[in-house]
Amino acid sequence: MTHTIDDLPLAHGRAGTRRVLRVHRFGTPGARPKAYIQAGLHADETPGHLVAQHLLAALKALDGAGAVTGEVVLVPVANPIGLDQIVLQSLSGRFELATGVNFNRSYADLSGAVADAVRGRLSGDRAADVALVRQELRRAAEALPTATQADALRRALLTLATDADLMLDLHCDFEAVMHLYTAPELWEEFRDLAARLGCEAAFLADQSGGHPFDEACSGVWWRLRERLGVDAEALPVACAATTIELRGQLAVDDATAARDAAAILDHLRHRGVLAGDPGPAPAPRCTATPLAGVDRVAAPEAGIVLFRVAPGERVEPGQVVAEVLEPESGVRHPCRARVAGPVWARHLNRFVAAGETVVSIAGTEPLAAPGTPLLTA
Repeated sequence: MTHTIDDLPLAHGRAGTRRVLRVHRFGTPGARPKAYIQAGLHADETPGHLVAQHLLAALKALDGAGAVTGEVVLVPVANPIGLDQIVLQSLSGRFELATGVNFNRSYADLSGAVADAVRGRLSGDRAADVALVRQELRRAAEALPTATQADALRRALLTLATDADLMLDLHCDFEAVMHLYTAPELWEEFRDLAARLGCEAAFLADQSGGHPFDEACSGVWWRLRERLGVDAEALPVACAATTIELRGQLAVDDATAARDAAAILDHLRHRGVLAGDPGPAPAPRCTATPLAGVDRVAAPEAGIVLFRVAPGERVEPGQVVAEVLEPESGVRHPCRARVAGPVWARHLNRFVAAGETVVSIAGTEPLAAPGTPLLTA
């Protein structure tokens, strides 16, 4: 058996406190393909924590049976800082309270440091060059400076993931269908996973804004190509990274989590990380659309939101998807779709502020101008 557990201490804790990042490893260190999976980077997104527990139990059994042919690194609780942020009896795990920074933003772009380290050393042997870049990526991640415990967490997570062949970041939305985010260049690699998970939406963007974790893992490869002046044939995106949104925050039950974990394990078999035949993927339930094409329907005024559509329903331009009722005047304000497409998410709160997104719709054509941040806060 090769299952090991490491507790990585996070620097910059307050006096008298200590936090660690627990890491589970399966297979042979350095074996390929390497899969890195983390859950709960947004600490109040509980579905990922539960799916990770089902993955952990399954991987222990598979490891005992000698079925881990590559390497799997699993971090079931990727944000112990956020899990400790209780405000007025409610868990607040999306933003670091000390700074207000989103835990899934502000990850370092390692491409500059790695370009400097490998320039003049690439041999033209694709496999050897990928191995060299991975080595330098890990060194660059390990060398990142830190000033806060959140910085230390970012450094630890990036060091664990940056040399992986596959990176899965488990999240969820407020109320939503299953969906994922990845880069256009990686969509063909993730068609299988999207089908096995039953994704009803998949969003593509090279740069969504804010430097999220998945783009720090995969985007560094195409930014490195740009810096070095080489093409995809010479240097592929050797870390296929995706953020998986496990429906909504209340979608927490064992049966659903077990199915999601089974789908992920079958995808690992499909990629050769695990031994065994995954069988054919089911028919896809969606096609990928540009993240820039998302219609985020905003509340025109503050008030009680009354939804007219549910996640998964298809809407047309001009259709009323919600109303916002002002509780003092009784005036109702319609919220209308700008695009045709499926509703993939809606707000969990039923009292919203003016300007808050109440419904999100997957459009097929870009709405946002190039360079516009595409993610919510």
